[in-house]
Amino acid sequence: MKWEKLKPPEPDDPICCCECDVYQYRCCCDCEDLDEALHMVPALLLLPLLLRVASLHYLLGIVVLTALPGLVLWYYYATHRRKRRTLFFLALALYSLAYMYYLFLTEVWPRGGVGPLQVGAVTTGMILTLVSLVLTKRGPGFVDASLREAHGHGTGAAGDATCQSGPAAGKETLTEKRSVCPVCRIRRPPRAGHCRTCGSCVQRLDHHCVINSCVGQANHRSFLQTLCVFVLTSVYGISLVLRSLCPQQHLMTALFYCPGVYSTALCFTCCWYSSIITAGLLHLLLSQVLNISFNVTEREAQLALRNKTGRSRLWGLVVDTGEHSRGLYQNWVEFLTMAEASASL
Repeated sequence: MKWEKLKPPEPDDPICCCECDVYQYRCCCDCEDLDEALHMVPALLLLPLLLRVASLHYLLGIVVLTALPGLVLWYYYATHRRKRRTLFFLALALYSLAYMYYLFLTEVWPRGGVGPLQVGAVTTGMILTLVSLVLTKRGPGFVDASLREAHGHGTGAAGDATCQSGPAAGKETLTEKRSVCPVCRIRRPPRAGHCRTCGSCVQRLDHHCVINSCVGQANHRSFLQTLCVFVLTSVYGISLVLRSLCPQQHLMTALFYCPGVYSTALCFTCCWYSSIITAGLLHLLLSQVLNISFNVTEREAQLALRNKTGRSRLWGLVVDTGEHSRGLYQNWVEFLTMAEASASL
């Protein structure tokens, strides 16, 4: 036991404060949270530095903004690849949002062309985005004991026989006959799925989001609301900045070419940074709207493509499984009321 305590760690084994005998506050720290916080500090410090470097010259801007997504993913896999759940992307998103808002108040507003009403609209949009994000983080609707009782117990002989029968026992299907989770060994409601990251079954699982939370029956509506509010606020904020920097040009023209922008190049670079993020989230929003219109979740679409039971529609933007769709109107009614249905169980 003495040798195990004094044995030096392996080169790949990280050491934390709880393993160091000379650290007097080791009983007060959470090792995983502390390590993750320390790993996020360089990324948060480098973001404004890279944006300022990109604002020095338009060629630097093209190089930095093109390489920035790859740098973020490389740093994530280098520091967080062993973590199943992480706050890295959520912290980076919130920091980016706060930094863009800070530049808007300190660089754009004093230039004129943006009145208190416009600033109030942007501030309201930010607050609504954060409120919607908090509602999304409250939980996706995990399959708890009450739901197990409502849909039957999955630990009995029938559940085990269903789970172990056939050569495809390890694969999930979308029918109600296959309502036993092969991992949790519980009988779950129809359209529920097991999230490998969270380690639990989720009602009407859509996907596990980078905000460190699943999107399911209980929070899918607030997740869509977060996307809508953020995209609208971001587009409105970008338009205000471009009108302030290049008042004589059209918005789309100003985004690509603005001759008098060199004195405020940082704001112009941040417009491009915000535009890239907004474009990605707009694609996600469009995909979500189409999935809801066809009454299919992202998980069901992936399973349908894997099992070759679905059809790609609208140039591959949505997968129509033809299993749960009841028409555009009824699909949206079901989506808008499913959170109340989940709460009433």
